[in-house]
Amino acid sequence: MIGLGGVARLAHLPGFAHPLAAPRLEIVASVDPAPSATPVAGIPLLRDTRELATLGPIDFVDICTPTSSHLPLTLWALEQGYHVLCEKPVALSAAEAVRIRDAARAAGRIVMPCHQYRFNPAWLALKQALDDGAIGRWHLAEFYVYRLAADVGAARSAEPWRGQAADARGGVLLDHGTHLIYELLDVAGPPVALRSWLGRLLHQDYTVEDSAQLLFEYPGRVGVMLLTWAARRRDNVIRFVGDRGMIEWVGGQLVLERDGQVETRDFSAQLDKASYAGWFAALFSAFAAAIDSGDGARHLADIADVAAVLEAAYRTPAPSAAG
Repeated sequence: MIGLGGVARLAHLPGFAHPLAAPRLEIVASVDPAPSATPVAGIPLLRDTRELATLGPIDFVDICTPTSSHLPLTLWALEQGYHVLCEKPVALSAAEAVRIRDAARAAGRIVMPCHQYRFNPAWLALKQALDDGAIGRWHLAEFYVYRLAADVGAARSAEPWRGQAADARGGVLLDHGTHLIYELLDVAGPPVALRSWLGRLLHQDYTVEDSAQLLFEYPGRVGVMLLTWAARRRDNVIRFVGDRGMIEWVGGQLVLERDGQVETRDFSAQLDKASYAGWFAALFSAFAAAIDSGDGARHLADIADVAAVLEAAYRTPAPSAAG
């Protein structure tokens, strides 16, 4: 495991210990050069990735570092002959995705992005309803994410790394928007056109956008995304509107309205942070299956599809203060 920040300690390590992943995958060492990094019980802490060679054969690395290091660490790991799990986003452009694809093919190794929201039980239920045609043909998809600020991470820093371009490369669109992008692509495919707006509405000390709006255009349908770190309260909303009804996920409630009938399912318990390990464990189990089969093509395509949207969205002027 490379990087011992909040996502590594609170999500990845519990995920590897989960019954879904533990029989197949084991973390045998961690790497983090930060003086503040402390060892995890039972897992040696190394200060340099070059020290991994002293441990004997290693199958994979799990990259849990800030976004700016994802591409170079992924390419380095493939050169060493390791399979790669990498926190999102892995690539931010078509050119970066091609470099990863070519390196993975040359090495004969799997690269999988940590797109764990695919295993979120509320999303799985929503997607199944769409696949079953529960609301007919949908024509409007809405994704809204409201936060007060960027996540401060394990360091609890007054200036979170997610708000600084040197580490994060981008702001709220990369941090949370990546998850929404692959969710929409999973049910709608790549858009025929994309419009975007990115800017700073509140956090002028950030060097990345604190808010972003995207419009995905498809034949006869659109997807709308609004993400912000400039809200007054935390909230999440996903809504699909079809010709027979609507399915809406707000907080922990999934509400399906069709043909005048309303069904509500409560996912509050499954969406509690204590349940996140299960999402990651399901992802890690899929990673082990991909290593077994040797088929990494769809995961490389996943990285490329998300990168294409991100690249198109950032083809706008650098974030500036609104007004």
